[in-house]
Amino acid sequence: MSVAGGGEKARSGGLFVDPPAVGLSDNMGIIGVQLVVTMVMASIIQKITPHYSLARWLLCNGSSLKWYQHPTEEQLQALAGKHQKAKSRKDRKYNGHIESKPLTVPKDIDLHLEAKTITELDTREIYYSLTNPHNEMNISIVWCLLVLAFVFKALFSLTTHYFKVEEGGERSVCITFGFFFFVKAMAILIVTENYLEFGLETGFVNFSDSALQFLEKQGLESQGPVSKLTFKMFLAVFCAFIGAFLTFPGLRLAQMHLDALNLANERLTQTLFHINFLSPLIIVLLWVKPITKDYIMNPPLGKESIPLMSETAYDSLRLWIIVLLCVLRLALIRQHLQAYLNLAQKGVEQMKKEAGRISTKDLQKMVARVFYYLCVIALQYVAPMIMLLHTTLLLKTLGNQSWGVISEASCVSPTEIAETTNADHSTTLIANENEKLTVTQITLALGGLQNVFTPLLFRGLLSFLTWWIAACLFSTSLFGLFYHHYLTVA
Repeated sequence: MSVAGGGEKARSGGLFVDPPAVGLSDNMGIIGVQLVVTMVMASIIQKITPHYSLARWLLCNGSSLKWYQHPTEEQLQALAGKHQKAKSRKDRKYNGHIESKPLTVPKDIDLHLEAKTITELDTREIYYSLTNPHNEMNISIVWCLLVLAFVFKALFSLTTHYFKVEEGGERSVCITFGFFFFVKAMAILIVTENYLEFGLETGFVNFSDSALQFLEKQGLESQGPVSKLTFKMFLAVFCAFIGAFLTFPGLRLAQMHLDALNLANERLTQTLFHINFLSPLIIVLLWVKPITKDYIMNPPLGKESIPLMSETAYDSLRLWIIVLLCVLRLALIRQHLQAYLNLAQKGVEQMKKEAGRISTKDLQKMVARVFYYLCVIALQYVAPMIMLLHTTLLLKTLGNQSWGVISEASCVSPTEIAETTNADHSTTLIANENEKLTVTQITLALGGLQNVFTPLLFRGLLSFLTWWIAACLFSTSLFGLFYHHYLTVA
């Protein structure tokens, strides 16, 4: 089978351009090229990772991030006074054993923490990858799915750690928010598409009809793959897990947002911080028809209503807005991480206002645990952004959308996607009648699955998941903002 036959069409594929309308026989001709290129790129990434790392550059480049080192016991003794050790370490006998009291210092001690820059030896890296455009077909989808799988795995591990903690209430918080998001997802899934235009209902109906036709062609009698109620139930359970995973990232984002605002002196920087915090809300509103799409498609400009842009252009604009908001969040990561690292100094200043004494071990732990938790904080900050970015990339590719504003003549409406796919597949089968029998059978089988899992289904499902991730993040961060601003004693 010739590679050149599908090469011209394949060059229009990839994540950042429209997927090509080629047949399955052409796809099979370039699978070998894609596999070779993928293996070569994986080898190159493996070689350059020890020398060039995006996570290492964000955390360790330059002197922008500073952490505070906890004082030693000798330093604390010197600040507390020469006789502090003899005064604090009073031994007493308990059941025949000598018990030594821990060394304590006054809380209002004149303590100034030493700030140090983060080096590569101080951190364990947090790896994440961004999918690059590729000139062949949609093998980049595999990379997006792998990134999402690693992000979910990391968040799952983090959440299970919270469940292992017996004290602190983290387990109860995760369970409470999980049930809250389950009920919220069920409520959202019954909302008519006149208000939330995911296209989930249309995509599911198309999927059920296509699957039923596919089973009938295979000689199988069935009422359909799954009922609508079962589909929504499984989707709501999955949404509940996403909400539970994003609970503490949202709460942590709210605290870092407040601390970063206190550090910012310029009005422009503060404005960017506000946009970054409200970015999930902006994404949520992009799918609310009465607020955004209906207003843009039919603006109130007098008697004549002239749409400002086409529906396809609005879909492209929505994708670009999400990508730009993700870039903004990545650009502000250092300011937010520095705001978190300053909690060590903030804790010492708060301690100085209190009366009484504190043990040197507790004081050292209070300062050191801030820096030791930095990698977890960085993960909680970037994980939701990575999820949003890669679900958006999948929505563009699998949903048959475009990054640019295309002409009306080449626009394909969502309701015509499935029909176009069927027509292309039929043309391909006619052109390949003289091929080997085994290739034809594989083509028929894969073509049937392609007609079942249509771009119409992926557009509805991925639109809903992208919207849901943003909704969960904004809900938890808004609750965290209320908690840290009004309920936490300063």
